Formats: sequence, structure tokens, C-alpha cells
Amino acid sequence: MAQEQLIRTVGGVRAAEIDEGLRTHMNKVYGTMSVGMLLTFAVAWAVGTSPALLGIFRDPVTLAPNILGWIAMFAPLGMVFFFGAMINKFSAAAAQTFFYVFASVMGLSMAWIFVAFTGLSIANIFLITSIAFAGLSLYGYTTKKDLSGWGTFLIMGVIGLVVAMIVNIFLQSPAIMFAISALGVLIFAGLTAYDTQRIKTEYVAHAAHGDQEWLGKAAIMGALNLYLNFINMFMFLLQLFGSRE
Repeated sequence: MAQEQLIRTVGGVRAAEIDEGLRTHMNKVYGTMSVGMLLTFAVAWAVGTSPALLGIFRDPVTLAPNILGWIAMFAPLGMVFFFGAMINKFSAAAAQTFFYVFASVMGLSMAWIFVAFTGLSIANIFLITSIAFAGLSLYGYTTKKDLSGWGTFLIMGVIGLVVAMIVNIFLQSPAIMFAISALGVLIFAGLTAYDTQRIKTEYVAHAAHGDQEWLGKAAIMGALNLYLNFINMFMFLLQLFGSRE
């Protein structure tokens, strides 16, 4: 049996080599994502706990964003679209640098949570999100079920959420915000499992070609997708269950 496993090949490449490469690839994905998360929360904490810095972006009493605040809110969305369009022109190193800059900008957009919510509440929701994310990502990695059919439905859900959130900026409806948050948690939970499986299957499909530059950029893009899923789940759960100051 052991000899049979050693002989088994996938696309001309030994299965053992594919498995080892996949582990390395996934470690890079999760490692890059983790550094991005650290940057995001470090920037958010530094700005959110400094009235002087937070005042550059928001009213210190109402937390209403000013012009710079609106730019900080929508800059991450613009950067995601730019990154997706330009990824093929980036080197792997440039893509990683861009991701870290993006994560820092995301921290600016989230800084207000350290004023709006208690520190204990933020820590609890972060822990809950981490446990849920780990379970969902593990499911996506290990399941034999093909999750590719979820993609279109989930992306349409994300577009619907973005539109609803923009509309609710003007309506300021608590009921709509509650519905957005509840649906958001479900949608990004599904995307976590879906994206994990997609990252895995894309690696296996391309590993035989040995294109290290492509694999490097694919790891950064995978990290970005999982990072966005985590951040969005965290923010929606915080809106639902967070204890406000």
C-alpha cells in the first residue's frame, strides 16, 4: 500500500509532492492573512483609542464620518477592485505589499469600533469569529462535496448586501441594518468554506505546471478573499451582538 501511494501520480507529479506543496501553499495563505489581520487591528486600535487621530476621520461625539472618513470607508472597496483588475500585472512581492497596505487602510475604516463598542465585546466577538472561521475553513478544505455551485449565489448575495448598505446610509433604518447583518454573517460564512475549497482546487490544478510566480500571487489573492470573509463576519457579528459603549 505504501509503495502504491508513492507511485501514484497526479498530472505527472507525485501525489506526495502535490500534498506537500498544498500544505505549504495553504500555510502561506493563512500566514499572509494573519499578518494582514494583525495590521488591520493594530491600525484600528491605534486610531480608535486616540481621540486626536480618530477626530481626523470622524466626529468624536457622534462618530459621523467627515470627508476623510468617507474616503477611508470606501477606499478598501476601491482597492479590492483595483487589485483584482491588476493582479496579473503585479509581481508576487508587489501583490503582497499591496495586500498589507490594503489591510492597513481597512484598519482606518474600522477604527470607530473601539469607541462605539466595549473592548470586552470586541474581544469576545473576535474570538467567536475566529472559532467559526476555523471550522468553516476546515470544512471547505476537507469536505468531498463540490461547493463550486455556491459561488454565483454567494457573489450575488454580496452585491445585494453592498447595495442595501449604501441605501441604508441614507435611510438609517435599524431594521434594515439588522437584516443586512444577519444575512451578511450567513453569506460570508458560506464564502469562507467556498473560497477555502477553491484555493485548494486551484492549487492542485496548477501545481503540475510549476509556475511559482502564479502560485505566489494565487496565495496572496486567496489570503485576501479569506481575510475579507473574516473581517465581514466579524463586523456583522459585532453589529448583531456587540455591547455598545
